[in-house]
Amino acid sequence: MKIVVIGGTGRIGSQVVTALREQGHEAVAAAPSTGVNTLTGEGLAEVLQGADVVADVAGSPTFVPEEVLDFFTRSTTNVLAAEQAAGVPRHVALSIVGTRRQPENSYFQAKVAQEDLVQAAPVEWTIVHATQFFEFLPTLADSQTVDGVVRVPPVAFQPMASSDVAAAVVDAVLHGPANTDVEVGGPERFRYDELLRAELTEAGDPRDVVTDPDARYWGALVDDHSLVPEGDHVVLGSTTLAAWKKAQAEQAA
Repeated sequence: MKIVVIGGTGRIGSQVVTALREQGHEAVAAAPSTGVNTLTGEGLAEVLQGADVVADVAGSPTFVPEEVLDFFTRSTTNVLAAEQAAGVPRHVALSIVGTRRQPENSYFQAKVAQEDLVQAAPVEWTIVHATQFFEFLPTLADSQTVDGVVRVPPVAFQPMASSDVAAAVVDAVLHGPANTDVEVGGPERFRYDELLRAELTEAGDPRDVVTDPDARYWGALVDDHSLVPEGDHVVLGSTTLAAWKKAQAEQAA
């Protein structure tokens, strides 16, 4: 099969492209650096010729609310229109667990707008909702820091390795299910505040981690259902946090 991976040079996209090629498929990385710009439409018609599936794993380059919404709506509209013109029958999109459970999170609401466009399109679709990546735990600690103190809500949290996210996208590309949302997460469930406290202690970070039920996650109040996979189609990755850390240490050695 020919699979065009939108955002195919990024953290997830590059892994998706590699995995698909290893399985004998023609995987094409579509990104500005490869001559494809989904915001302007440049290169879309050409790259989608003969494609069997489009996998859109691109992320917004900005977190400014208006710009994020513009990115996902304009990019997705252009991709879907080009798909229809080229006769591509299937679309897979990567989203985030909890997008419809956090109305105060502007990034998530932009992803909801993207999901709505995909679901309304006249092609078969699968949307993969992934939890947060292990790679971003330090960034999360920084995002929860207020006046030098890391304030974190005591809610369920189920991060995962980016390699497992890529594997879930590949599985959706090759096997479906059709016209369905899939939620994926890591094999272990933590409490968010306890995990960040342990991570900062291990890293020798002197910041205090304070458990605060009113602390927000990227601007939104969250509970035990907000950041973990739920629903009829839940898939758990196989990589534990300890195994991921061991692999990262071996790669750095």
